[in-house]
Amino acid sequence: MTVREVGLPGGVGEDLAAVGAALERFVSRPRDARPGEGVRGEMVGWRRLMDRMELEFSGMVTELAAGVEVEWLGHNSPTDWVKEECHLTGTAAWNALVVGEQAARMPESTRALGQGEIGYAHLALMARTADWVAGLPVVAVDLLATGRPDAAASGAADPGAAAPGAPLPPTFDEWALLSRARGHSVAELRRDCAHFRHAADPRRFLTEQVEQVEVRFLELKAVEGGALCLRGFLDTEGGALLRTALEPLARPCGEGDDRSRERRFADALVELAGHTLDSGVLPQHAGQRPHLQVTATLATVQGREGAPAAELDLGGPIAAETARRLGCDAAVTRVVFGADSAVLDVGRATRVPATATRRAVQVRDRGCVWPGCHRPASWGEVHHLRHWAQGGSTDLDNLVTICRAHHWKVHEGGWRLIRADEGVVALPPVADDYGPGRGSSRPRAPDTPSAG
Repeated sequence: MTVREVGLPGGVGEDLAAVGAALERFVSRPRDARPGEGVRGEMVGWRRLMDRMELEFSGMVTELAAGVEVEWLGHNSPTDWVKEECHLTGTAAWNALVVGEQAARMPESTRALGQGEIGYAHLALMARTADWVAGLPVVAVDLLATGRPDAAASGAADPGAAAPGAPLPPTFDEWALLSRARGHSVAELRRDCAHFRHAADPRRFLTEQVEQVEVRFLELKAVEGGALCLRGFLDTEGGALLRTALEPLARPCGEGDDRSRERRFADALVELAGHTLDSGVLPQHAGQRPHLQVTATLATVQGREGAPAAELDLGGPIAAETARRLGCDAAVTRVVFGADSAVLDVGRATRVPATATRRAVQVRDRGCVWPGCHRPASWGEVHHLRHWAQGGSTDLDNLVTICRAHHWKVHEGGWRLIRADEGVVALPPVADDYGPGRGSSRPRAPDTPSAG
């Protein structure tokens, strides 16, 4: 088998070509059905081989970096060359360089990797920590000392033992982190390394934390149709605050909640924003508290054929069914236009339903009525079983409490809620009732998994 047949570039050594040929023979073998333990064992073996190869690759990156700039073939740095020519991310290329540079300071850790006690991801975290503390004065780092076979053998010195005015040597307690790496996941070791860095230099640690705050941002980019694309970065505290707020709202809820985790987090962010607007805690602007504003014709809200779309302030045109959902539990203002579009009359905003009625519905239902959903009433919306724009009354028998996600499912998703002897029942959409050419003004449910 030739070098080209195994996907290796020309000019590689015979040893590497032999490794590539052996790999090709292995992956080309017939795959028979194997029990789960056989597959799992093979995966662990593969991962250990890959970790060992990653370590070898790191040494090569360090060798490249130690050469003259001409070796980088016009790139700004050796890691740029590695990124482009080896098809790696910037983080992966940087990790490879740091692991190669710090390997000499971590002989026991590299040996542990070769024996399968830790993975390459563990080693990369330890190497970046070693690089971070390089050149710092010796400090007493007791936080991670558990598991050290011999504190004196680690090279840590007592700062008080140094001669007055003499520079203190750098320190990196490999045993302290290696003992944690052997028993901890990569995520747990990342926290261990952060504690180690803080113990070594709290002032520098704080400086980096402040730098995170300075660069945080949130970009809101409008896309076609009024949708919004989000891109941003949050510092450690900001990220923790957001996750703490979203996690309880992003749990699967109710029967048939097949939304992906990413979809549930997106829905949770929307629900959090909606609840904040409903609570009235935001600062007022021009004498009004911030609110979502929808403009629609009566024909649109009633679902008549040929009616235009509704419009969402700061958004764009929205479907009639979405306007009906938003109008279930809203303040409605009547505006009458003349033939020349001049405003002839503006009625007073009326709450639908009234505050007292809404409170009574929430007390009765004690939360979302969707089967299996446990969202509390304070986070619910009021839904008309028969919409008021289509002749439904605004009394207790026609109203139920429902969470935002399930309210969407009833309207845009095409589900129905009905009262039965056993309580409120959710009925799935009937395929023949939705879609173009099927005689219904209601939009069909979206192709993505419906909200729960």
